[in-house]
Amino acid sequence: MKQETHEKPKICSYFQKMKGTSLSPPMVSVPEIIWSWVGAFLGISAVSFMHYNLITETDLVMIIGSFGASAVLIYGAVKSPLAQPRNLIGGHLVSAIIGVACYKLLGDQMWLASAVAVATAIGAMHVTKTLHPPGGATALIAVIGSNKIHALGFLYVLMPVGAGALIMLGVALLVNNIPKNRKYPEFWL
Repeated sequence: MKQETHEKPKICSYFQKMKGTSLSPPMVSVPEIIWSWVGAFLGISAVSFMHYNLITETDLVMIIGSFGASAVLIYGAVKSPLAQPRNLIGGHLVSAIIGVACYKLLGDQMWLASAVAVATAIGAMHVTKTLHPPGGATALIAVIGSNKIHALGFLYVLMPVGAGALIMLGVALLVNNIPKNRKYPEFWL
């Protein structure tokens, strides 16, 4: 005799996971929104000002798209492990090195260089405990960026990536510690 079971097929269990297990968090307070705005404004302003006013006569770049995502984390989600200095600096630097290397090694196959850069950056950030989601974009920008980005080669790691991340970190340290109910960072190492 065939034994009856009431187990759901594995495929149903798989799709059940996609329903989620809780509700979204509550909205943050108005002061939290204001401080997030102020931090992001000042951080991106500092990097943008340098880009558009101080290095215009050079072949250097000071601002990249992944800094916008970093701003969300370090000014808007200050308690997140992904927003801490180790993750901000380390995640960007590790990812930039990987992105440049992938472009140099696989740049004749841009689809492959793009995929390898992002996937390897994620793995390397995990291994180094520096997971910072914008790092994936930093690696991708090294591959798909403009000729100006490609011409930087490994200098891309220092400028714009390292210098820009340090400037944004400095602003985060100053601004995020002004309100008494905010403290940044949660950890350094």
